[in-house]
Amino acid sequence: TSITSAKIQVNGVHLHYQQTGEGNHAVLLLPGMLGCGQTDFGPQLKSMNKKLFTIVAWDPRGYGQSIPPSRDFPPDFFERDAKDAVDLMQALKFKKFSLLGWSDGGITALIAAAKYPTLIHKLVVWGANASVTQEDVRIYNGIRDVSKWSEKVKKPLEELYGHKYFAKTCEAWVDGISRFAEKSDGSICQELLPDIKCPTFIIHGEKDPLVPRAHAEYIHKHIKGSQLLLMPEGKHNLHLRFAEDFNRQVEDFLH
Repeated sequence: TSITSAKIQVNGVHLHYQQTGEGNHAVLLLPGMLGCGQTDFGPQLKSMNKKLFTIVAWDPRGYGQSIPPSRDFPPDFFERDAKDAVDLMQALKFKKFSLLGWSDGGITALIAAAKYPTLIHKLVVWGANASVTQEDVRIYNGIRDVSKWSEKVKKPLEELYGHKYFAKTCEAWVDGISRFAEKSDGSICQELLPDIKCPTFIIHGEKDPLVPRAHAEYIHKHIKGSQLLLMPEGKHNLHLRFAEDFNRQVEDFLH
């Protein structure tokens, strides 16, 4: 099945998305920081079961092809993304759908599942965190300067954004997410986790250099009935590196 690419106006911005498959079960893929459908979900758009699922990958505002506007990080940027994501799926006429969220997209998905429970069928998150610790801030500052990133990770983003937008947006992201650590509990969405009632599957790469395992365990502990899968060799991008295994596990859970 081919992958279509289009834009639709949602909440005053033109959001870009890719769509494939003709299954009854609609699934939204939510990308990570600076990511979009094209950079973050190639193997999922290509290989997930298209008879069972209709797969949509979106570019959050200010990312990918959902520019303009330029990306910014007000205190409620995750809530804004959650509302945009849900409203996008409703604009596309999906009454109920599942969320697959990676990294920042996982945080967005947690918030969406908690705030819009009647719309969300099932939830899968990986590389996500519900709070920001001082240790996390140290890790984020380690990636602030994009010139120090590996060529492999850097190249597709530079091609997509140009160096200046890429570098500036990464710095703004580090500042934006680090702000949560100034709160006494460092919470991004901890208080919302008990509101998540849909079946939830948390996957964590044990070699993830960006998100310590304690974050996955915290989310698992506070979402009643959730499942946690640890992938011993998985890093932050386990869905790309171990795409076949990841897709199989996720399809089994969603099915």
